[in-house]
Amino acid sequence: MKTMSYLTIGLILLLGGCAWNPVLYPNAHLNKVGQEQAERDIADCRQQADVYVKSDAAKTVAKDTAIGGAGGAVVGGAIGAARGSFGSDLGVGAAAGAAAGLVTGVIKASEPSAVYKGFVNRCLGEKGYEVIGWE
Repeated sequence: MKTMSYLTIGLILLLGGCAWNPVLYPNAHLNKVGQEQAERDIADCRQQADVYVKSDAAKTVAKDTAIGGAGGAVVGGAIGAARGSFGSDLGVGAAAGAAAGLVTGVIKASEPSAVYKGFVNRCLGEKGYEVIGWE
């Protein structure tokens, strides 16, 4: 289980590098202040969002890992029952399902929540920017 925790942390850090950022429409305000100031304002709004918006990324990863493990155990158990090796196939299925669920959960957790995006969008809007999306 300890290995799974280290793997989870490693994947979150790895995918955390794939940061999602707001894309700004080149309106008069952006043209006036320039890209460097816009980047500072984005960082400021993201920092505020980090303080005010609670993240449930760890819960998402844990839930998807558990669901994947349970589903894998069911499939592995069914295959094992048919082959006469229920116990070992159950374990293999559970491990494979948990791994798949872990990856799915980490990918989901790497994207900011709708509330986080909404907070940043509103903050930037109050500063004069127009957010047209996230990438």
